[in-house]
Amino acid sequence: MLFIAMVKFKTQLSKETVEKNMKDIEADAKSGIKYHGIWWTLGKYDTVVMFEAPDEKAAMNMALKRADRMDIEMMVAVPADPSNPQGPVT
Repeated sequence: MLFIAMVKFKTQLSKETVEKNMKDIEADAKSGIKYHGIWWTLGKYDTVVMFEAPDEKAAMNMALKRADRMDIEMMVAVPADPSNPQGPVT
């Protein structure tokens, strides 16, 4: 399953917070999470993340591990073209 997460940090971003997030990202692979992209953004959200997870439970667990540091709005992404489930290749 493909997910898009819109992230807002609860506190000012620090080097320590970024390091903690990077360690979490490495650990997520053990639960089947595969990141397709992480982008810094300007506006309402600080970061947009596209990732793949085996199911909703794995995606929710990923978000809950970060609940002390960030608010996460998560959406399931469904391909517009069913013959190409991964979307356009760039």
